[in-house]
Amino acid sequence: MSGATVLEPGGPNAIAVTNGIVGDEWTLWIVQLALTDGLTLYNEWLNAGPISNAVLSARLNRLVQNDILTRSDRRYRLTGRGRQLWPVLLSMWAWEQRWVDPPDGRLPGMRHTRCGRTFSPLMSCEACDGAADVRDVRGRFGPSGDWPRSIPTGVTRRRAHTGHRPAELIPQTMSLIGNRWSTALLGAAFLGATRFGEFEQRMGAPPTVVADRLRTFCDLQVLAAAPNPERRDWMVYRLTAKGRAFFPVVATAIEWGQRWYTAPEGPALRLTHTQCGRAFHPRLRCSDCGERLRGASVQVVRGRDERLTAG
Repeated sequence: MSGATVLEPGGPNAIAVTNGIVGDEWTLWIVQLALTDGLTLYNEWLNAGPISNAVLSARLNRLVQNDILTRSDRRYRLTGRGRQLWPVLLSMWAWEQRWVDPPDGRLPGMRHTRCGRTFSPLMSCEACDGAADVRDVRGRFGPSGDWPRSIPTGVTRRRAHTGHRPAELIPQTMSLIGNRWSTALLGAAFLGATRFGEFEQRMGAPPTVVADRLRTFCDLQVLAAAPNPERRDWMVYRLTAKGRAFFPVVATAIEWGQRWYTAPEGPALRLTHTQCGRAFHPRLRCSDCGERLRGASVQVVRGRDERLTAG
């Protein structure tokens, strides 16, 4: 397994870099098919979905530059860094299957080979094995973690358009992390922001952008708005059950990013599991047998077809 990439001092931190990768549908689609179907050749991806040569070339080159894929003898193979994206993909699939209504069958089922049952992943704390959701985890910025450094630079909405989207992907997930301001608002909500001014200050975005993102998150039922009891003309925005359930996606993405992209000053975000008081590192468990999941013990099930998600 290759080592971590050391980021530039004072530049985008691990959170920003990670979102620039996992906030792109085509990138996730390429990694997904490498994990589940073993694709390695350019033409295999080109024939697998409605992707253009230009988009495929750009994404493959970027994945190689980020040491997620390596290229040799015309083949693209996942690195250790790339294979370790499976918990992020698994968490995204599970959230979409549970919360995006109506289900349309585009996402596969998941089977744990150790117990033979289909499952949904449950998140736990590596240190104590205790269950963990957003209410059990406290987060604070580390030495490289302030708001400007944590937001991806530029406009990062990179979704496919006009119906030409890859199959088995995650439209509402991209609505939450496929745009730099959506990502910033989501992070602010998970770190405790509830009022318009708090979101505006932490995001560093114009008021019109903040209002648009809040409206979108409310439409998606990720946030719920209610009158502020102190100022009835102001609103308070709180995460719904659907919004809180997105936390495993955020936690596994942060865990992956801080493992593989490090800033000289130190980590961008420090998470603590309130039940045991130790540093929180998320681990996924099988909802049926409770055993900790590993990439090689998870099968993607498409009808009668079963394929491994990771080696």
